Amino acid sequence: MRLLPALSACVLALAATSAFADSRVFIIANQADGYGVDKCLAGGEKCGASAARAYCQSREFAQATAYRRVDPDEVTGAVPKTGGGNCGPGGCGEYVAITCQR
Repeated sequence: MRLLPALSACVLALAATSAFADSRVFIIANQADGYGVDKCLAGGEKCGASAARAYCQSREFAQATAYRRVDPDEVTGAVPKTGGGNCGPGGCGEYVAITCQR
């Protein structure tokens, strides 16, 4: 039931920003690639800014306004908590949210 208040807050926040610019939040798998980009994005560190910007630009958005690790509990049931055989070296069920803006 705690998902409903969080979802409501997200909808209100997105509605408030949509008046100023078109933005979208992408939830992507946090995959360990050996370069540390996943750690930068998941930790919200400054080093993840260029990776987040490149991700947004590859989807025809101008910039990334935010990026952070997402707990699987924040995402609907469409995202499994365990990956079974699809788990990478970084573990299972780790995701990053990147907010892109036009």
